[in-house]
Amino acid sequence: MDLGFAQYQQMKPRTPALAVIGALVLLASCGKKETPTNALTQVTVAHPKASEVTEYIDFTGTVGAIQSVNIVARVEGYLEGIHFQDGTYVPKGTPLFTIQQAEYIQDLKLYQAQLDFASEEYARQLVMIKQNATSELSVQQYFSDKQQDEANVALAKLNLSYTEMAAPFDGLLGEHQVDVGNLVGSSPMNPTELVTIQQIVPIYVNFSINTRDALRIRQLMKAAGQPVKSGVNKTPVFAQLENETGFPHQGILDFSNNSVDTSTGTIQLRGIFPNPDRVMFPGLFAAVRIPLGPPKPGLVVPNATVLSDQQGDYVFIVNEKNVVERRNVVKGPLEGAARAVASGLQPTDRVVINGIPNIRIGQTVQATLPPDPFPVATPAPTPASE
Repeated sequence: MDLGFAQYQQMKPRTPALAVIGALVLLASCGKKETPTNALTQVTVAHPKASEVTEYIDFTGTVGAIQSVNIVARVEGYLEGIHFQDGTYVPKGTPLFTIQQAEYIQDLKLYQAQLDFASEEYARQLVMIKQNATSELSVQQYFSDKQQDEANVALAKLNLSYTEMAAPFDGLLGEHQVDVGNLVGSSPMNPTELVTIQQIVPIYVNFSINTRDALRIRQLMKAAGQPVKSGVNKTPVFAQLENETGFPHQGILDFSNNSVDTSTGTIQLRGIFPNPDRVMFPGLFAAVRIPLGPPKPGLVVPNATVLSDQQGDYVFIVNEKNVVERRNVVKGPLEGAARAVASGLQPTDRVVINGIPNIRIGQTVQATLPPDPFPVATPAPTPASE
């Protein structure tokens, strides 16, 4: 019986085609490498390092002059001369301004002439009274004239001295406020301000402490057997400007207010600094650090390894089975890139310092311990010996 072409196609065996497809799949799978699923995450660990740790409190303060004086015209006259450059640092006694002097020189000559005449006449009266050639009243009158003329001469000398103004101390000058040729000193009730001079060697740094820290310091002083406020003029204070690191300026706490500012809840403090290079000047912001006692042995880790969440501060450590654990810690002071750890770590703990974003608690990792993974922290500034 003849079969149609369609029936023949349906009855044709398909086994060879299936075999070809299967062979291609097998060849493709043989060419592909299998990805390992048991590779361990690599992390770098380090033991906490022993270092001298100093507890301290940090503040933000502002730099202020030891004293600031507005140089004013104390007598009336035309400004004749300005003898300095604005913004310069000048020593005490440097001439600053000169006011027209001619009138005051003539006043002095006039009063001096009157004094000379009164002195001679008084001396003549004394001779005459011994000869009964004058009265006691006349002697007293000439003596009074002589005293008045002496006062006028002294006042004339004083007014003449006011025409020349000099720096009252070593200081930094501001910008002059009046140009040469202007009339100054015309209003005694509102004297003409000519320039401001500020003493900046030494210099103050003003800052404030909150009541919590103040009570903490009081407790430390009590524990050490020190009377309250015994730290004034003894406690070292360290400062750094905005472009500095390491608190390079050392001074002494020289003032502590007796009361709390009720509007801010703080106590005003002040440190005095030598400032020999005059790098600190009024108006600058400064970070202030006060150490709380001498350095003590402690442990430090890189600051970047100390993390925080709602449960507190912690670090990741790798235990003896190479499993990641969370270890809660209490942070100590920060010094550079090193963070002191007050409690929570042992010297033998392996703290994860590299690879932290790639790990989780309970994960098994491959830990590497380099010889010196981070430098020893530089101790914080220490109190000077008394």
